[in-house]
Amino acid sequence: MEVMMPLMEAGPEDNSEEEAEPTAEAANGEQGITFLQTLLHLLKGNIGTGLLGLPLALKNAGIVLGPVCLVLMGLVCVHCMHMLVNCSHQLSDRMKRSPLGYSDTVAVAMETSSSHLLRRGANFGRLLVSFFLVLTQLGFCSVYFVFLAENIKQVLEGNRSNGQEAGLDVRVYMLLLLPPLVMMSFIRDLRNMAVLSALANVAMAISLLLIFTYITSEVGDAGRLPFVSSWRKFPFFFGTAIFAFEGIGVVLPLENQMQYPGRFPAALNVGMGVVIVLYVALATLGYLHFGDDIKGSITLNLPHDSWSNQLVKVLYCLGVCVSFVVQFFVPADILLPPLLAHVTDSWRRPIEFLLRALLVCLTCVMAILVPRLDLVISLVGAVSSSALALVFPPLVELLLLCPATPPHPLPPSPPLAPSLPLSVLLKDATIVLLGILGFLTGTYVTLEEIISPDDHSHRHGNDTWTTPATWSTATPTHTLFNVTHTL
Repeated sequence: MEVMMPLMEAGPEDNSEEEAEPTAEAANGEQGITFLQTLLHLLKGNIGTGLLGLPLALKNAGIVLGPVCLVLMGLVCVHCMHMLVNCSHQLSDRMKRSPLGYSDTVAVAMETSSSHLLRRGANFGRLLVSFFLVLTQLGFCSVYFVFLAENIKQVLEGNRSNGQEAGLDVRVYMLLLLPPLVMMSFIRDLRNMAVLSALANVAMAISLLLIFTYITSEVGDAGRLPFVSSWRKFPFFFGTAIFAFEGIGVVLPLENQMQYPGRFPAALNVGMGVVIVLYVALATLGYLHFGDDIKGSITLNLPHDSWSNQLVKVLYCLGVCVSFVVQFFVPADILLPPLLAHVTDSWRRPIEFLLRALLVCLTCVMAILVPRLDLVISLVGAVSSSALALVFPPLVELLLLCPATPPHPLPPSPPLAPSLPLSVLLKDATIVLLGILGFLTGTYVTLEEIISPDDHSHRHGNDTWTTPATWSTATPTHTLFNVTHTL
């Protein structure tokens, strides 16, 4: 998810057979990325702020149920990644097109469907996937605003927040972060970020090493924690977990750029296996160490009396700043070209900078409206990441395995599948229903908590709800709405 090449489609594609073949050859040439580079990109694409919120996710599931569900969700997400890659290959081979991106894979699958309605809606399918990609990336940027503000507040104010003076509101820190992040968003070529990206990766790796050193110094007793949490809290677990497992956006760009694409499934299995082990280890050890006091990011639980703990926050904040620029490139590259298409050359550059600044301001406003890290992560995961990771890939596979009657003549080729096996139908339908259920329940309970957190704390008890951010007070002025209840 984080410090990563842009998760973009390869740009406008030429459908001509003459240009498709050289592109395929170039993908296997020396310009491609190696197996090790692919592995590192997969790790970087999945390790970020979502990882730091997983200990709280375990609190919302239980110390026994949480790790089990985290492993199962990871396996399902990896399976969906393989599905997307396989479907993209079959479609590009059958249509004699260059390697397809995510949105084009969905669109071409609909174009080859036997349903006239689906064929007519192919362009809508492409736009829908692009919409969720933009929504997800802007959601990441909003998470970064909250993460940076809360951690910088702790570093600067230290123990003062434990006394009578609460210090500056976290939203003030978000506003202070706005000008530098706007300036960083003006970087239009990510090749200029290569050195900063490498330094950010090192900084985040050191931070994770220091976090593991701290939480393994004293492992708490699992018996004091609930094995299975309340069913009302489980949707929060789903949202946070699927937010962390959102690397599906990097899968097709990486596979399309490998020297030897046939080795990508092995790289995907190895890389995601490491990610799953890291997720389960940090989530379990972090929850065992801090117990029910765990917060939206495990960095917020680290005490202020150690320079190493403060260093963790500083280094991770540096990495997240670079991540903001990289992730912001995706929605900017999708949204800006159509908006700038009719702008004269003399005004193109200032208008582009203005639109980039407005997009960054939009992510800042979203963070200010919901300045709780756990809720922002859960909401972004439930709303957008669930669709990209769990809903679209099985639907594409189902479209591929159904008999196709394309709207235009195709070169002679064997059918993609003689029929749709019942086992595949049940498997894909189950994954889609899981994604839709997670989307509905996760969005509902998160919005419910955003609108009236005090009401739910009263009804369910403070010990059965997500941990509030450290700056929050008893007054619900930090939420999106002030709701007055008459009893």
